Amino acid sequence: MNVALLHYSVPPVVGGVESVIGHQARLIQAAGHRVRLLAARGAAPGPEIEFRALPLADSRHPRVLAAKAELDAGRVPPDFEALVQEIGAALEEALTGIDVLIAHNVATLHKNLALTAALRRRPAAGGPRLILWHHDLAWTAAQYRAELHPGYPWDLLRTDWPMARHVAVSEPRRQELAQLLGIPSETIAVVPNGVETRVLHKLEPLTEVLVETMGLEAAEPLLLLPVRLTRRKNIEMALRILAALRGAPMPAAMLLVTGPEGPHNPANAEYRQRLLALRAELGLVGAAHFASEHQSSWLPDAVVADFLRLADALLLPSQEEGFGIPLIEAALVRLPVFCSDIPVLRDLGQDDVTYFDLGADPAEIAAMVAARLKSQPAYRFGARARSHYTWQQIYERGIAPLLAAPEGESK
Repeated sequence: MNVALLHYSVPPVVGGVESVIGHQARLIQAAGHRVRLLAARGAAPGPEIEFRALPLADSRHPRVLAAKAELDAGRVPPDFEALVQEIGAALEEALTGIDVLIAHNVATLHKNLALTAALRRRPAAGGPRLILWHHDLAWTAAQYRAELHPGYPWDLLRTDWPMARHVAVSEPRRQELAQLLGIPSETIAVVPNGVETRVLHKLEPLTEVLVETMGLEAAEPLLLLPVRLTRRKNIEMALRILAALRGAPMPAAMLLVTGPEGPHNPANAEYRQRLLALRAELGLVGAAHFASEHQSSWLPDAVVADFLRLADALLLPSQEEGFGIPLIEAALVRLPVFCSDIPVLRDLGQDDVTYFDLGADPAEIAAMVAARLKSQPAYRFGARARSHYTWQQIYERGIAPLLAAPEGESK
């Protein structure tokens, strides 16, 4: 489809709504649709997304500011109708060939009421489907109260628009909007804003590939074991803990072992095969991941550092260690540590990590890991954020269904 996104400005102009529009444009284009940005200020983010300048759509255009000064004082300026018509003509031309128009804040914010009026006058039938995306509501914001007055055009911001689909960015905003417009809240979709994990964590390109290849986004939690495949690292115990963890308390748990075979003992190749066989025996294919299956060489330090930031806990069941560098790395990124109770690790972690006995039942260790993680607000909130507030998930769950809505759907 041809999808247009309308606002006063778009990236690289900096702003919360502008940022959302940038992410939406990229996601819609990546899903195979053609995207056109309509705004007074901004630019095309690349050759694959079109930008059409609408100077009078600006909130800071001199004519718009002059009109707003009069409107804020409760007077409709004499040239308001001419301004509405001029914006309407430019908007019609810019919407040629568009199937869906997503207008951000235009229908509920008074930064350019002439644009609001021009959009409202568009015929309900025969043009693109209209999705009104509401971030801010002028009529319910105390700071705008003195700038709003009864009648036209201010009332456009508090009345339902026929043949338009309303979207709010949060549940409280949906309830507020429903009351303002006098419509049932269930007719308003909720599509939250999100974050881009790769940008937030500054992920290496290889990290992004490995995360996608192994499906680590679905891990809850992701346990990290940053060691080589050698017997003294006791990786089989980590696999048994994972199996117990997935058996009841945390069925979406995953484990990532970052290292390849140890380089100094030929028997490590046989150990690797034993681990792969145990993984299959425990039903952990797709849940226990060995980076060496996807990367023939060592993972660069920067990629291991990425996984330390992405993981929910460090799991280190070593039988023997000379020092225990992973504990220090975990500490520096504030990653909870669960490790074997051996002298060198206890000396290093002291009272600030969680220990388990090497002879303990893996099910008991799994229950302890689950209880500790679930008791931590940072883990609980992080798990919820990953499962609900990444842009790709938001697109799949919220934006894509809106674009696919039947032609002519009103709510």
